[in-house]
Amino acid sequence: MNRNSYNPNSKNIPDVIFLLLITNALVFALQKLMPGVFELYFALWPIDSYRNYFSVWQLFTYGFLHGDFYHILFNMFMLWMFGKELSVLMGPQRFLFYYLTCIMGAGIIQLLIASMQGQYYPTLGASGGVFGLLLAFGLAFPNRMVMLMFPPIPMKAKYLVILAGVMELYFGVSGSSPDIANFAHLGGMLFGFILLKYWGMMRS
Repeated sequence: MNRNSYNPNSKNIPDVIFLLLITNALVFALQKLMPGVFELYFALWPIDSYRNYFSVWQLFTYGFLHGDFYHILFNMFMLWMFGKELSVLMGPQRFLFYYLTCIMGAGIIQLLIASMQGQYYPTLGASGGVFGLLLAFGLAFPNRMVMLMFPPIPMKAKYLVILAGVMELYFGVSGSSPDIANFAHLGGMLFGFILLKYWGMMRS
């Protein structure tokens, strides 16, 4: 990756990031105008032979739906924070492919976990894609200092990736955050890692 092609202090938002932000905001507004409709058809439902709400497109569309204002605010902030430089490093088309692959990968892992645990509730949110971006950012800029939100502590990006992965694994195994798809977040990181490895973008 060419780490010198983007000025991190630039106030410009790359077009692909702007498009994703606007798309997520518009979908969220439509969710509020038509409660339950988008969740029924476009959230990620477990594969179930009785209810059969699952459709294959949900592996992508669920990543553009959010539960509440704070959910979308956090995810869009992370998309902007980590995606603005990555979209320039990768190029807009490759960046979008990477982001959607992480969302799809997170959805696949979530379907597997839901099947094994007998869960039946929909999953929604861009977090799988965002965690994939976090991984890519940590690999591209391992020593870049970033500020945690809660608590506000500065940390190198590579340590933030490790901390995020360990915490998601702990919460997923312990079941201490049942309303959060922790394994889906790890799935986004896993599929992102595989794709970066395939592209040969793991090298400096």
